[in-house]
Amino acid sequence: MSAAPRRFDGWWVVAAAFSVLFFAYGLQFSYGVFVRGMALEMGWSRAATALPYSIYVFFYSVLSAFSGRATDRHGPRPVIALGAVLLGLGWGLSALVREPWHLSLTLGVIAPLGMCVAWVPCNATVSRWFTRRRGTAVAVASTGGSLGNLVVPALAAALVAAWGWRWAMGAVSVASALLMLGASRFMLRDPESVGQWPDGDPSPPPVSAAGAGRTLADVRRTGVFWLVIAIYFLTWVPVFVPFVHAAAYAEDLGLGTVAAASAISAIGIGGIVGRLCSGVVSDRIGRVPALLGVFALQALSFALFTLARDLYVLWLAASLFGFSYGGGVTLLPPLCGDLFGRAHVASIVGMIFAVAGAPAAIGPFVAGWLFDTTGSYAAAFNCSAALNIAAFVLTVVLARQRARDA
Repeated sequence: MSAAPRRFDGWWVVAAAFSVLFFAYGLQFSYGVFVRGMALEMGWSRAATALPYSIYVFFYSVLSAFSGRATDRHGPRPVIALGAVLLGLGWGLSALVREPWHLSLTLGVIAPLGMCVAWVPCNATVSRWFTRRRGTAVAVASTGGSLGNLVVPALAAALVAAWGWRWAMGAVSVASALLMLGASRFMLRDPESVGQWPDGDPSPPPVSAAGAGRTLADVRRTGVFWLVIAIYFLTWVPVFVPFVHAAAYAEDLGLGTVAAASAISAIGIGGIVGRLCSGVVSDRIGRVPALLGVFALQALSFALFTLARDLYVLWLAASLFGFSYGGGVTLLPPLCGDLFGRAHVASIVGMIFAVAGAPAAIGPFVAGWLFDTTGSYAAAFNCSAALNIAAFVLTVVLARQRARDA
């Protein structure tokens, strides 16, 4: 009697990646909950509490190039497990700080060593497990980050109210690290390593013209690779501007603090929908057409921020931004899998994330400087819209390049 076929493990990998991203990004976006208590207790300025977070964003983006390469070499399980420990350590020690330089060390140096193992290793690994349903699978996994953005900060706020910021930060950090460790056990390298094929198919997928195993060294010599970096550089430079400034902008419009906070929630809700929709739609119409829609919507969202005068237009702008930002981020790993093959996709995605993502750390600072200079966020939002229009134009160039290569 022949043995029953093994159940396809790909969706377990998706669930594990969802969990890792939920806790990692939930912890990351909880920082604002702790800032006020930290500043009040120690007499720090808001700038002193914000600078370590900017350092954190910069370094975890840069370090993603190394985590991607480590994932290709050693597999996602040990990489994510080590990262979970470092992430919990960095954030947990941040609950003990007494001086600004302590926070620059714990949050700005140690925590990024852990955070860099979240987005790239998880989404790149999911991309290895699927070909036909790659966009859908990555969309489901990456939605964990947006859902964590909604759930974990609310939980952290309740804990701060009950225990104070130090105990709350420590508890959320330790719990997130332990749960990420548990999820890492289900992060398998690829279907071939356990005797399966992508999508659970009974036979291997056809080798595309892009090749099944192009290395990072190979793709760095191609114009398409640098074109993708330029596209994501343009759209990611302003990507943290709404996260940092939308609430303040709402209060400048005369809206209350609760209404201002609801703009951030609208971004999170839009992000969940955008991640899911972009992945499913891209499996049907292709990654590049889906990207064109995403960048058009993101440019529109920034234009609506400029025009907002009441809460309803602000909600529309914030939800459209979340939808388009979530969609654009979700489409990168499937796009790289399509263009460059599955074998070294973590290294390739990690390098793109590092080069194009690190400059995003300057976006909120430049937006703040423009506000201080002009007395308005209009210039910042208009520049952000223009950058996404430029990304749209370069994506048209990418579409034509792919059509010529077909």
